[in-house]
Amino acid sequence: HIQASSKLVAFNSEPGSDGQWTVTHISCHSDLVTDMDFSPFDESLLVTCSADETVKLWRLCDPELEQSGTPELTLRPGQGRLELVHFHPTSSGLLAVGSARSPLIWDVSSQDAPLAGNSMSHCLTDSSTRGVAMLPKMALDVMSCEVVRLLQLTDSCIVPISYQVPRKEFHDDLYPDTVGTTAAMTAEEWWQGGNQQVASLLSLQLHPVWTQREQLQHSALFSSLRPKTKATPEKPASAKKGLISGGSKEDQARGCSTSSSPLSTPSSSAAPSRSPSSTSGLSSGFLPSPSPSQSVKAIQSLMGPTSKFRHIQGVVMHRDTHITNIRGLNLTTPGECDGFCANHQRVAVPLAIAGGQIAIVERSQPGRLPDTAVPTVQNSGNVADFCWDPFDPRRLAVAGEDAKIRVWKVPEGGLKGTLTEPELILQGHTEKIYSVKFHPLASGLLVSSSYDLSVRLWDLDRGEQVKLLTGHEDQVFGMAWSPDGKLLATVCKDAKVRIYDPRKSTAPVQEGAGPEGHRGARVVWVCDGKYLLVSGFDSLSERGIYLYSADSLSSGAIASIPISISPSTLIPFYDPDTGVVILSGKGENRVYIYEIVPEEPYFIECSSFTSSEPHKGFAFLRKTECNVRDVEVAVGLMLTKTTIEPVAFKVPRVKKEFFQDDVYTDTAMWWEPALTASAWLSGSNGQHKKMSLKPKDMTPVSEAPKEAPVRKYLPSSVYLEEKTDEQKKEELLSAMVAKLGNMDDPLPQESFEGVDEDEWVSEYDGDSWCVLPHRPPQRTVMSTCSAFMCLFKKCN
Repeated sequence: HIQASSKLVAFNSEPGSDGQWTVTHISCHSDLVTDMDFSPFDESLLVTCSADETVKLWRLCDPELEQSGTPELTLRPGQGRLELVHFHPTSSGLLAVGSARSPLIWDVSSQDAPLAGNSMSHCLTDSSTRGVAMLPKMALDVMSCEVVRLLQLTDSCIVPISYQVPRKEFHDDLYPDTVGTTAAMTAEEWWQGGNQQVASLLSLQLHPVWTQREQLQHSALFSSLRPKTKATPEKPASAKKGLISGGSKEDQARGCSTSSSPLSTPSSSAAPSRSPSSTSGLSSGFLPSPSPSQSVKAIQSLMGPTSKFRHIQGVVMHRDTHITNIRGLNLTTPGECDGFCANHQRVAVPLAIAGGQIAIVERSQPGRLPDTAVPTVQNSGNVADFCWDPFDPRRLAVAGEDAKIRVWKVPEGGLKGTLTEPELILQGHTEKIYSVKFHPLASGLLVSSSYDLSVRLWDLDRGEQVKLLTGHEDQVFGMAWSPDGKLLATVCKDAKVRIYDPRKSTAPVQEGAGPEGHRGARVVWVCDGKYLLVSGFDSLSERGIYLYSADSLSSGAIASIPISISPSTLIPFYDPDTGVVILSGKGENRVYIYEIVPEEPYFIECSSFTSSEPHKGFAFLRKTECNVRDVEVAVGLMLTKTTIEPVAFKVPRVKKEFFQDDVYTDTAMWWEPALTASAWLSGSNGQHKKMSLKPKDMTPVSEAPKEAPVRKYLPSSVYLEEKTDEQKKEELLSAMVAKLGNMDDPLPQESFEGVDEDEWVSEYDGDSWCVLPHRPPQRTVMSTCSAFMCLFKKCN
């Protein structure tokens, strides 16, 4: 509340007890004066702002003279109480005004409107702010075009606040050269009088390896200043020593985390270790080049994880392949049910008809279904779950709410009417059944879970129960067989994930904490059976996927990632050939796609697929349905309210004429059984045969001929031998002369003879004509021929 120029001092004051002022005063505002400032270019010019929402400009007179109470200028920003006012330090007449809403810039010569009236961005936080810190530029996610990241300190937590520019990809204009992280000189050099500037760091994306190298140099510089001690390789470095050398190991190796996926487990790697000899070599000024692995890790740590399936595209196939006019679709299937199921020959769709009817539609007959008389299998009660036998495209297992499992056999050539008698009925559960799954290797082996908290194994060849698994304390949300068919994983409503070895024990061999939410969950084996992927809900009902190690389930999830908030459970489909998991939820438009890798960051987000209308379920077909010429990695059937539409998931490639052998590995023939149920129960194991998807007339892209490199710029010799303008002019004239030919030959008009003067005029039918001969033109360089021309003019 006080400001001064070289001659005057202005401050807030109250009148004395006798009502008299002790100094020259100005009754400038009707409310408290909150701030004031002298102009740096006019010592008698004072600006004030007040809680009465006005800004006034005053011309102060000498103390001996009477001060006028009328301001020279009054500004009314209309932004509420004004707190700050300040003159521009280099431009006369510019005022910065700070209000409770936003900063304003006024030109005193123009009183109509401020030059800047709105803030660029604002962020409303949930808690009161105790402090704010800005992260260094190297910590920004440049691939998401993040330009500023703040850390807000509240009463109970630290909240990151990110500011991003809406761009589709990295733009270097957002990241000008910034101050580097390498010291310009040592303390000893500064004491000796050295003055050097810290080198600027180039745009964050352009030189990740250079940044890694600079960090090594920085560490080597401090290593040379430390006193030499006896080498103790077995003893880890102390925390203090790590801080002196430029931060923690994770910070030294990471540099900057720019993962584009919202990962809960950021990527990090250990700092490169050095022996005493290598340290001394570095301190002497010779720095070895980083190994290729270090360069790759540096690029990955800066650019974030990458995937060849990052730009995967989901495309709905042509309408001729659709099955339309589905009537009476059951939209209220239980959460444990996938909604419908399909194989390479036919599709099973539940109908909202009494008796638990399931429509059987042949895939070989796409088009519009009849309005009535759709072929169905009729169950006596409501259907809870159903699935096709992977080894028999005609066998369908249906779990009912009446605690029975009915096994149906579709006749050869497809179902023509309503099937009422199942091939087999399995009874054993005492309450309604949750779900059923076929064994991936053994034919005729089925597993089921029920409300009676039991999991039972059935031998369909004998038509009886063979195993009873116990240990569940609540509803079983999902089950999944391991790829080798030895283990069975379950996820339960009691927030537990369990692994069973049914041939050895009826109790779980491993147990660990699962998702905390109680809405639903699914489980699937990934990465050759080394990990379990669970999709579920957290305690706040937010959907996410969790990754567990199959060897240490009790340790909990090693990685997790939140996806979205929605009531439907995400149903995963995992492709073991590509490592891609496709997650779909019933009643949604969006399908999420991730690549699962067996090391950090574990989840790599890919492009998602969005349908035009909400789908009721996805069923994926075997790999032979993919068109490898169009680089399709998965083909699924999407069920909508009235249609079944094939969807192909493609990887964009340039050289589609070659077989993409980096995408298509030999695929397992999971539609052929490896052993029988009785053989598996007796302890035998098997594995699927594998086949190549490469057509005979296609060449693998790894064997494609290498293209010759194309020069982006001409060689320097071209520019060095470039001809001058005079040389070009001479060559042009020479070329023109050569094209015109020999100029010494006589012209054709030279052989003609002239006429006498009395022959110029002749009469014809009473009319006189004047004949004007054309003289031969002069020979020129640019002439090649001439003609004798006559101009006839009618004479009167």
